[in-house]
Amino acid sequence: MRLYCVRHGESEANVGGYINDDPGRPVALTARGREQAASAASALRGIPFTHAYASRFPRARQTAAIILAGRALSLAIDARLDERHSGLDGQPVAAFNDLVGPDPARVKPERGESFLEQMARLKGFLDAIAARHPEGVVLAVSHENPILAVAALAGREVDAAARGGIGNCEWLLVEWPGWA
Repeated sequence: MRLYCVRHGESEANVGGYINDDPGRPVALTARGREQAASAASALRGIPFTHAYASRFPRARQTAAIILAGRALSLAIDARLDERHSGLDGQPVAAFNDLVGPDPARVKPERGESFLEQMARLKGFLDAIAARHPEGVVLAVSHENPILAVAALAGREVDAAARGGIGNCEWLLVEWPGWA
């Protein structure tokens, strides 16, 4: 299976510098985020996606809808693509970064999950969709931390992945299992 993991476009939370890891609290794309998604759609236009997934968060679903506009594909929602659970919803991103900074792969916020636990969640998603669509070309719109977890699962060193970053509407291409 060939998988394109796309990070959502710029969101209100990105601009405000706060955490949104509660899918029940709607945080939308900004105008810039919609433009980023349109640029990603243009760049990915020639990719023959066979299936599409997004996290439960509005910003991921909005990004996926823009990328899929004009395609005869339905979008499946999968909670395993959700943002890393921090238990710090609404707090400044700096609070999370300060907490996990000493060991971002292993530190587990009190009401959240560690990067390693997030990797296990994403591995379940990857294995399930690879079994379901072994020859598929799959779009998965998610968030920075889950995409970094996929990078680690696909071979990037875990600590480097946990400390890494991926910009809004950038993507990671993987063959699962293994690198593309």
